[in-house]
Amino acid sequence: MIKLLIVDDEPLVQIGIKSMLRWDELGIEVCGTAMNGKAALEMIRQYRPDIVITDIKMPVMNGLELVKICRDEFGPIPLFIILTSFEEFSLIKEAMSYQAVDYLIKLELDPGSLKSSIEKASERLEELKAKESFRQNQGRPTLLSYHDKFFMRLLHNLFENRDQFSIQSRDLGLDFSARQYLACHGELLSCVSESLDPEGQINLYSSSLQMMREILTKYAGCYAIALDKTRFALIFHFPDEQPEMETVLEALNNGRSMIRNYFNVELSAGIGEPVDDPLKISISYQEARQAFNLCSPDAPFVPFTQTASSSIRDSFNLAVFKEDLTRAFEEFDTDALYDTLTVISQLFAANPQKLLQTMDGACNILYLALSLLPEGEEILSGIFSASPDGYRSIYRMKDVFQIVRWLEQLRDGLCEALKTRRKTYKDHVILNVQKYILNHIEEHLSLNEIAAVFGLSPNYLSTLFKKTCSMGFSEYITQRKISRAKPLLLEQDLKIYEVADRLGFESAFYFSKVFKKVEGISPREFVQAHMNEPNTHTILEE
Repeated sequence: MIKLLIVDDEPLVQIGIKSMLRWDELGIEVCGTAMNGKAALEMIRQYRPDIVITDIKMPVMNGLELVKICRDEFGPIPLFIILTSFEEFSLIKEAMSYQAVDYLIKLELDPGSLKSSIEKASERLEELKAKESFRQNQGRPTLLSYHDKFFMRLLHNLFENRDQFSIQSRDLGLDFSARQYLACHGELLSCVSESLDPEGQINLYSSSLQMMREILTKYAGCYAIALDKTRFALIFHFPDEQPEMETVLEALNNGRSMIRNYFNVELSAGIGEPVDDPLKISISYQEARQAFNLCSPDAPFVPFTQTASSSIRDSFNLAVFKEDLTRAFEEFDTDALYDTLTVISQLFAANPQKLLQTMDGACNILYLALSLLPEGEEILSGIFSASPDGYRSIYRMKDVFQIVRWLEQLRDGLCEALKTRRKTYKDHVILNVQKYILNHIEEHLSLNEIAAVFGLSPNYLSTLFKKTCSMGFSEYITQRKISRAKPLLLEQDLKIYEVADRLGFESAFYFSKVFKKVEGISPREFVQAHMNEPNTHTILEE
């Protein structure tokens, strides 16, 4: 269950919030209450709640101080919902800068508004936990955020087949049953960002993107994906067959107004045409990227039209390189990466009149590198560390040859970085595959499905696994399942056929056969051998 902490210096407010909703029906447990920020911080350290509802003005330590300390100490979780006695704009704005999910005015608080905020926080929590599913124990990413990698594959049509798409979307709990989809490509810019340190810039833009997503979801279902520090993609999904462009424009304009007021950040975006299949979202996104090049202060939102198409026609089709690029990034194949990026550079250089198309193609490669590489942001920042604006220097290139030089610098830097990280990365891949197997050991597991989850080819995963683990993929799963079967047989009073079914074996007979092959004795003999040991229960016959 989701754990909730309530923080307010007024006992009646605490009681009111606790009694306002049936928390258990929402899958939430109220793990405690606190009267001030200092006491709340101690409880957060002890109980690690997922969501905190906190007043702003409290003695000892106020709510804003609490949020800031928690962000520095714990990262994005717990999520915060802010309580205030009246709509005090400056305090709310500061709270949102620390990525608070929502704010509630006490005098207007009712079950409907509280439930709405809680549902928003729960949805955000689910996304964050999906993103954190493949992190090391100390909190640094070992593989790319599974969530982000999925959406980059979707936006760039990188799924090998529909089955791979279905497996990954199901594993992330993402719903793609809508009738229509529409993609946008946009940018957030602020005149004050240059005065902030890198962490402050990231907080500014991520808070802006979070607010925009929350506003947009009031109009339609929407996924928001950060491409780099300031650029993003949106995927709207509609239950109706024909979405209204006016609805999309109204949502974007409302989001632009709110973000400008709260954060002094400007928003612009290109808008693609609707498509009726999630695997066609890449087409809508390609249109959105083309339309984005026509955005201006007077026209911040540009739908893709035939006019836009003719203005930016003949874009480079990098789809022919996608398989080589994807494999090179995922397998750290520096030879393939060097050769592919060299061919693309030569293609760009041979078409010096296609500035916008070259820029679009180079940015496409940039987003793939950021998203498909573990620690992609760190690697690219290092490659372009000599430039004041880092890898974002691509956006101020004035001609095709400048872009080609930028791409060659990217190519050489990536190849050098990947050579030094290759062994560590492969170890991390196997470590996370093993973690995934252990976390799903009671399910039916296959090489194809797990390869699809990690976005790897089955042949590559099988070869890498055998080299790293000195045993085959199937043998490893079998050993882990039998290791899991032993405590089930001894400690949980399960019949042999129940253990076989629970661990995904096709029959009790096959389970017994595999068990005996691994352990040298049958499950029944294993149980009988432990019958006289303490704390062991009798196992019923099949």
